[in-house]
Amino acid sequence: ESSLRSLLDWYARVGVDMPEIPPSRPVRRARPKAASKSVPTSSIPKPAAKTPEFTAADPAPIAAGCKTLAELKAAIEAFDAGALSDSARQAVFARGNPAANLMVIGEAPGRDEDQAAQPFVGRSGQLLDRMLGAIGLGEDDIYISNVCFWRPPNNRKPDASEVELCRPFILRHIELAQPKVLVLAGGTSMQALTGVSGIMKNRGQWQTVSIGDSALPALPLYHPAFLLRQPALKAEAWQDLLTLRERLADLS
Repeated sequence: ESSLRSLLDWYARVGVDMPEIPPSRPVRRARPKAASKSVPTSSIPKPAAKTPEFTAADPAPIAAGCKTLAELKAAIEAFDAGALSDSARQAVFARGNPAANLMVIGEAPGRDEDQAAQPFVGRSGQLLDRMLGAIGLGEDDIYISNVCFWRPPNNRKPDASEVELCRPFILRHIELAQPKVLVLAGGTSMQALTGVSGIMKNRGQWQTVSIGDSALPALPLYHPAFLLRQPALKAEAWQDLLTLRERLADLS
């Protein structure tokens, strides 16, 4: 630029007319781009992985494959029933004489039963024993189990899905024990095995439980736990026990 200016000055001194040269325009420097804020990929929250929904194995083929009560008991103890078995201390199978003519089926284990691994050993179980003893039945004359083999969380009533999950096991249990008469203690047991609902209006009325080609007489009774809360209904329960005694006498 200085060389060009000197040449133009020389032209002016020797008389050469030159146009006025405008002042040079400043060169605008490119503004540096603002650095983009990069977020470390490690700090970007990832969507929580969905926990796969638990699905229990099909109990029907497991139950059907059991040839003895001992095999069935082992299969139930090894069965993963999800939250139902997770919340229980252990499976509760049965107590009493498996060769007895009478099989009593209740609802589900409670706290005492969960600890002892035997059904009906708490207050309601003691009342059941006294009720059956009043018509001449002892430990060797009865075989006791439940529709549900695990204590539900917080001692609540088993829901429909839990009863349905256990149904193949209790049906196979009855089939292997081969009782001649069933007592269904409570509305849950009655509905699960007969499809009939309403224990208040159906207790003391003979029903039928069908298993394969067999049809067993089944008598719904008030659950002993219910009678502990409603002692005024013990008179009705006594009438139902007399109905049971007559049926068992016919087997002799």
